[in-house]
Parts: sequence; C-alpha cells; structure tokens
Amino acid sequence: MFIATLIAADRLAGGDISAAQDALRQAGIEPNGRSWIEPDAACDLLFGGSPDRARIALEGLTAGIDVVVQGEAGRRKKLLAADMDSTIITVECIDELAGYAGVQAQVADVTERAMRGEIAFEAALVERVALLAGLDEQVLDRCYAERVKLTPGARPLARTMKRDGAFCLLVSGGFTLFAERVAEAAGFDRSLSNRLGIEAGRLTGRVEGPIVGAAGKREALLDAAAERELDLADTLAIGDGANDIPMLEAAGLGVAYRAKPAVVNAAGARIEHADLTALLYAQGYPRSEWVLD
Repeated sequence: MFIATLIAADRLAGGDISAAQDALRQAGIEPNGRSWIEPDAACDLLFGGSPDRARIALEGLTAGIDVVVQGEAGRRKKLLAADMDSTIITVECIDELAGYAGVQAQVADVTERAMRGEIAFEAALVERVALLAGLDEQVLDRCYAERVKLTPGARPLARTMKRDGAFCLLVSGGFTLFAERVAEAAGFDRSLSNRLGIEAGRLTGRVEGPIVGAAGKREALLDAAAERELDLADTLAIGDGANDIPMLEAAGLGVAYRAKPAVVNAAGARIEHADLTALLYAQGYPRSEWVLD
C-alpha cells in the first residue's frame, strides 16, 4: 500500500481531498480511503500501486497544497540529513557575508548558478570565498546574530524526530561557525560543513580542508546510516540546491524544499508551500505529537 499525504499551507478542505481522489481515479488508481493526520491541515489518501503516476496526478493539483507520495510501511524515519542554507535556515550565509564585504551582487550570481547546477558547487565555493578575503572575522558573529534565522518548522522537525530515536544530521556546503550554532539551535545531533581560513583576525579567502560538496553530503548520509546499521529506506533527506541531489537520491525519502527545478526532478517529493513541519505530517505525526519547546 501507498500513501499520498496532502499538506496545506493554510487550510485543507474536504473539496480538496475529493479533488485529489478524483485525480487518482482519472489516473487509473482507485483510492482505498482517507485518514486525517491533522484536521484541516493534513490528510492521507491510501491506494495500491503506481506511486509515480499518483505523484504526477496530484502535484500542483490544488494551489497551496503539497503532496508527498510514499510507501505506507516505514514512513517514520530513523535518520534525518538536512541541508542548512535556504533549508534549515532562511538565508544563504555566504550571500549575507558578501553583503558585509560589499561584493553581494558578484557572490549572489555565482550562488544562483551553482544552486541551479550550472557550475560545480566546489568551484563556485572557491570563487565566492576568494571574494571575501580580508573580511574581519568578527563579521561572522555579527552576520549570525543579525541575519541567520531558523526556517519555520525546523526546530519541531529535528526535535520531534530526535525524541523518537532518530539521528539528525545537518550537512552543509556552508561554514562551520554557522552550522555548529544552527545545529544546536534547531536540535540536530551533529553538523558537517566547511571551515573558512582565518589569519590575523581576517578571512584568507580560502576554505581549509576538503570541501563538503555534493559527494560529501551523500557520503555523510551513507556513513551516518551505516554507523547506526540503518537501511537507507529508513532515512530522510531534504535540501534545495544542486549539491543536494546525490544525497536526496540516496535517501529513502529525498525531499526538495522550495528548490530549483533540477532538484525537484531528482527528489522523491517536493515541498513548495508549507513549512518544514510538512515533513512531520509526511511521517504521520499529528500536531499533538510535535516537540514545540
């Protein structure tokens, strides 16, 4: 059996559910019932077979409603691997640092091309970090305090999964100073990210050590699963950029979060309208089971 979870950014009405059931029938799939996860917010539609056809039939059907199609068994995952910038937090840290350095336009252009997959992430990171050479290291703290905000739903997502025994990994192509703090604030168990070179209190314009890029993110997911002897079917990954694609493809459920088209095409599901609590609904958690403190 499979489940299509309808998740509303605002309100899920009975008519929205009926329209989804009709769309499944038109695709040759007979629904086997509905079950509310959270009244007026999220609902499961059960069906047998053809999950790809179901996703095609349901995604984008109704404005403001996301759809996650997956197998009924094992929907509550035991490992979360999440991108940081524009996923767990609302900004791209390197673009914000570039604003303090007066090179935001140049850096943002490279960031956008890298996230679309037009240039390799590693080369793009080297190019952007070089533009930050000479920036006072105290700006990193200022940037974190002034610009970095958790995406709505990030903290309940990590803390709820962690309470139920899942391991939560923040894996970022961004920078250690930000990733370590974000991981602690959101409730992740571990973070992996890139380290900026600093000498005499200023950025050198270089990244120290191996770059955490697309391959590194995938490897981090695989390693974390292997350490805990987990099947990859028990893993959930989320991200928005091209450097997240290998990680999303490797996970049991890979979710594109307000992502570029190439990422959406590679992921097993997409979230465009709701916040990150959509991933709790996708795992069958009603609001009464979320960790909100």
